[in-house]
Amino acid sequence: MSTSATKTRSGAVTRRAVAAAVIGNALEWFDIAVYALMAGYIGKMFFPGHNPGIQLVEAYAVFGITFLIRPLGALVLGSYADRRGRRRALVVTIRLMVAGTFLLAILPGYDTIGVFAPIGVIVARLLQGFAAGGEFGAATSFLIEHDDRRKGFLGSFQFASQGLATLLSSAFAAGLTALLPAAEMTSWGWRVPFVFGLLVGPVGYYLRRHVDEAPRPKEDRPESAVREVFRRNWGGLLIAGGALVVSTSLNFILQSLPAFAIKNLGLNASASFAALLITSVLLTLVPPVAGLMSDRYGRIRMMAVAATVIGISVVPLYVWVTSARSFAVLAVAMAVLGLLKAVYFGPLPAVMADAFPARTRATGLAFSYNTAVGVFGGFTPAIATALVTTTGSPVSPGYYLVATAAVSLAALFAAHRTRGIR
Repeated sequence: MSTSATKTRSGAVTRRAVAAAVIGNALEWFDIAVYALMAGYIGKMFFPGHNPGIQLVEAYAVFGITFLIRPLGALVLGSYADRRGRRRALVVTIRLMVAGTFLLAILPGYDTIGVFAPIGVIVARLLQGFAAGGEFGAATSFLIEHDDRRKGFLGSFQFASQGLATLLSSAFAAGLTALLPAAEMTSWGWRVPFVFGLLVGPVGYYLRRHVDEAPRPKEDRPESAVREVFRRNWGGLLIAGGALVVSTSLNFILQSLPAFAIKNLGLNASASFAALLITSVLLTLVPPVAGLMSDRYGRIRMMAVAATVIGISVVPLYVWVTSARSFAVLAVAMAVLGLLKAVYFGPLPAVMADAFPARTRATGLAFSYNTAVGVFGGFTPAIATALVTTTGSPVSPGYYLVATAAVSLAALFAAHRTRGIR
């Protein structure tokens, strides 16, 4: 076979791998993002009481509690990916996610089945959390192992697909809240995005079933990836998890800002979700560009600059949003934060992957990612809401993001000094 033909085949294989990872990953994160955006309606439907603020906190608490199972999913499914192959693990994760989505789409409300309604929501979110626990490690390893020279670019599609998920979910939220009265949104409108997820699920499953496995020697598959990670890779876990902290915190702040603007600033629901829609376009399109640039100019340098600017700008942006109370200001502030996040997390998967050896990469990635997301991401909407409630200051979530930016900068410094990552 000629060199040009070999390159063409290699490029086709890589494109199929990216498609399989992106479509399946976007579907899984779409379902997670939809829950965050529809939390207000879900709280009214599934949790008893008449205080919308308390119902919203309860819905966000379930959103956070289910992140606690993600480290378990990371260990089980990440180890499976290291031992049996990345593709097989990705097929399992999409099956589990679709099952959780199906339950949320059909579950009756509290007025119909009583206490079984919130229990059902918790079960559905546990299924989704367990699946998401294994998704990041398997998908990221699957992507970057197709071409070691373009790790930044290929790995960036992991987060670009999450941006696509946020784009789709915010489009549904903006469109539905514009078309439907609040009563119909609470009654059935919030279920529409979950039904959409069910329709797309078979496409992602088919692609993952029929894509080629990432090239990897069979002898490089450990008997116990979990044991190896905890015995030999504690430094990698701390570096990878720490580098993720500011990205995951900012991600859930951006997803919860529309609900924050509706409840605390009196902005229109549809307009608030439209602001997230604009931000989501940046989160989808910019990461591959940032990843491509990082392969040429260095990942740590780009990420350190982005994290520093996030830490400096977030409080002034919060002050601006809460004082102006307008859609235009909210949209600009969210776009600025979204652009900074996109530049930061485009190279991030490759940096996290380089913290681990290939034989335990999926397990290390999955556990570090999901532990950091569980602690600093899943509870971020609840923390932000609680900070505003207890302090009376709508700016208080900004100071939380300043602290997370400092943690990630420390992790990037450690990655450069101890792992030689550039």
